[in-house]
Amino acid sequence: MTVRPDKRAITSWALYDFANTIFSMNVISLYFALWVTVDHGGQDILYSLALSGSMFAVAISVPVFGAISDHTGRRRFPLTLLTLIAVVATALIGQTSQLAVGLCLFMTANYCYQSALVFYNGMLPSIARQSNVGMVSGYGVALGYVGSIAGLLLVKPFVADGGRAAAFLPTAILFLVFAIPCFLFVKDPGPKPFQVDVGQAFRTLRATIAGASQYHVLFKFIGIHFLILDVVNTVIAFMAVYANKVIGFNDSQITTFLILSTAFAMLGSVIIGWLVKYKGTVFSYWTVLWIWLAALTIIMVSPGETLFWLVGPLAGIGMGGVWVVSRTIIVELSPPEKVGEFFGLYGLAGKMASIAGPLIWGSVVWILQDTQTLKYRVAVGSLLLIAVITIILFNKLQDQFPKHSATS
Repeated sequence: MTVRPDKRAITSWALYDFANTIFSMNVISLYFALWVTVDHGGQDILYSLALSGSMFAVAISVPVFGAISDHTGRRRFPLTLLTLIAVVATALIGQTSQLAVGLCLFMTANYCYQSALVFYNGMLPSIARQSNVGMVSGYGVALGYVGSIAGLLLVKPFVADGGRAAAFLPTAILFLVFAIPCFLFVKDPGPKPFQVDVGQAFRTLRATIAGASQYHVLFKFIGIHFLILDVVNTVIAFMAVYANKVIGFNDSQITTFLILSTAFAMLGSVIIGWLVKYKGTVFSYWTVLWIWLAALTIIMVSPGETLFWLVGPLAGIGMGGVWVVSRTIIVELSPPEKVGEFFGLYGLAGKMASIAGPLIWGSVVWILQDTQTLKYRVAVGSLLLIAVITIILFNKLQDQFPKHSATS
């Protein structure tokens, strides 16, 4: 008997993606970095340490949260609790004038936001039921992009009236309001007693890593992908700072720039998805890598606003495309019975990249702190070097891909 999907649950689940991308865009990508570095005159390394420290805590917690999600089936309560803590911490950032307190609140909010995603993603198979999981996931991704743009536009008037500190309370409220349907209407099917072996969770992770090393091409690709994610995650975290301090963008221009990038990320997902289907994953991944190389080069050499505006569409397409093609490669290279395990490792690589990339940026800027804008251009240069290394390594690996990966 075919079980009909619960449309209300699917809509509620997808709305959570709308909700959490409002937090991601407004807090991580835009206002908090500028609140630290401009409003409070803090060094970039402070934001780097706060972001990387919270992501390190997430990386340690993910195996445990994954075990709770998989073994107990209880996802709604942890998702709700973590989201509520993130909402409260976000709202409080705007109420403090102390930089140290703000950094601690950000670390708490980001840790809870990132950790909640483990339970959110775990809900997908049960709400999709026998419908297309990829299609339901696509609804979430699409609403996520819309949420990014909506969050920027809805919070912009508050910032215009009250400065960047005024961004955090409305962001928190929007995050909460659009997350509530998921709390109410996405239920846990057959939850089990809360019994989790924490040690076993880490033993499973270690076994997954050891198992992946036997699949040499896959293991090497995850390493290569980690490098390009260093670039992507760092650009997401620090582009607003660079646009403000080097290019001279004001907040309104940065908001427009981020909306432009997000719109092209939506377009990039479609374009790269088409390339994957008709040209294969190798060609598509090359396209993404060269787009990022071009974007970073323009960022580093831009003398002013005119040329820099080209970065928005390029980085957007590269950002949207990198996830589409990399996930497809993981599926192509993984044995069917191990796809779930290797996606877990793929996710871990993304979290580790969120630790390494911002630390590299912050360290370069801190070391060259007396060089005005040069330190930021050198920081971008370090990302450009990582992109070049990624291209060299992928060039060596591509011949080991299955034949059908080269062309579809």
